[in-house]
Amino acid sequence: MDIKRKVIIAVPHTFLRFLLVGIINTVIGVGTTFIFLHLFHWNYWWSTFIGNSIGVVVSFFLNRSFTFRDTGDISRSFPRFLLVTLLSYFLAYGLGLLLAERVIALLPIPGSWIESGAVLIGAGLYTILNYTGHRLFTFPRVKKSLHQ
Repeated sequence: MDIKRKVIIAVPHTFLRFLLVGIINTVIGVGTTFIFLHLFHWNYWWSTFIGNSIGVVVSFFLNRSFTFRDTGDISRSFPRFLLVTLLSYFLAYGLGLLLAERVIALLPIPGSWIESGAVLIGAGLYTILNYTGHRLFTFPRVKKSLHQ
């Protein structure tokens, strides 16, 4: 069996669906931000707030129905979704900044790259934390099958 097939077998289908939903809600959220920013000429903070809020709502409903196939009560899962999303954000981007500061200090890279490095590290950590939190806490009724 080749390595590519082994990797595909090891990745749960829910994680692949989660990544697809992430792409969709990012396009919708960023698209909405640009519409409010450039078409309606709203300020940066309101535009990004509206765009990200719509992205979170889209993410919730797509992850609930498509990724995790949850049929539980929305009044229970939506607050959990918001909590996991916020905790994942602060943990991932806080840790990303700490790691970027440490790593860049050891390398011949300008210190001005710390925030960019932190964003990249944080984005990866955020994806992993967010997926894990939603799979285990927000939508816990998923069968434990690897390829669901």
